[in-house]
Amino acid sequence: MENVVLTIHLILALLLIGVVLLQRSEGGGLGIGGGGGTVSARGAATALTKLTWIFAAAFIATSITLTILATRSGTGGSVVDTATPAAEAPADAPATSGLTGDLTPPTAGDAPATPPKADEPAATPPATNP
Repeated sequence: MENVVLTIHLILALLLIGVVLLQRSEGGGLGIGGGGGTVSARGAATALTKLTWIFAAAFIATSITLTILATRSGTGGSVVDTATPAAEAPADAPATSGLTGDLTPPTAGDAPATPPKADEPAATPPATNP
């Protein structure tokens, strides 16, 4: 059922695009060079406008139908609910380093040395060129 409505929805989308592109635009655009025929310009514009409204209404109806069908066939849960939690490492396990997939923040022993503050003198004077 959902595939049939989806196919109709896609056909309506293509028809709606085609009818909109066939309409005469006020600035020229794609409606340039219409030419004469048995149907007057006003009659053709009215017919295309009516077709546009019909296709748009049918497109909205199939959109709502697809939404209803999708919610009925859904499980009612979130994708986040289906995710499994990561297994926690035991407390006595050794700490791993490198690119092993451990995304925990570093401990105090793993932290880099901090530079001295600006108001404290450096441990060694900078080298000077004679």
